[in-house]
Amino acid sequence: MRKALYFSCSLLLICSCAVNKPPVFIKVDNIEVISYAADTVKIKAIAYFENPNDVGGKIATDNLKILVNDIEVAQVFSEDFKIPAKKEFSIPLLANIPTKNLLSTGKNGVLGGLLNSLITNKVTVRIKGNLVYKVFGFKKEFLVDQTEAIKINF
Repeated sequence: MRKALYFSCSLLLICSCAVNKPPVFIKVDNIEVISYAADTVKIKAIAYFENPNDVGGKIATDNLKILVNDIEVAQVFSEDFKIPAKKEFSIPLLANIPTKNLLSTGKNGVLGGLLNSLITNKVTVRIKGNLVYKVFGFKKEFLVDQTEAIKINF
């Protein structure tokens, strides 16, 4: 009898939690260069979400790429982010771009585009890929494709 009571309480608790709704992806915004040095340029962006679920989960950022003037130069890195239940939240997205990727002069190099960007004081940064939400075996992918022109300050 005691086992049946524990089982029914556990089943009621699991069934009452709304896990069938994925978080709502709002936008990626605030793309900016946070620092630059001789060997790397660090870029930061913020992804905004709202979680209507009674439980949290995790979001992974493994498949996001950074493109500068339409040429891939780096990937976004971040730990799996824990999602709060029934709240709006934001995830910081960080990328370290090796300067050698920006200055390569080969077929896929962006040196010509950067020289043009120096004249206009703007560079086009694009974040493209998927964010993956996971909770209790439920999985949802969010497509991210945000382009922003960033002013270069010297």
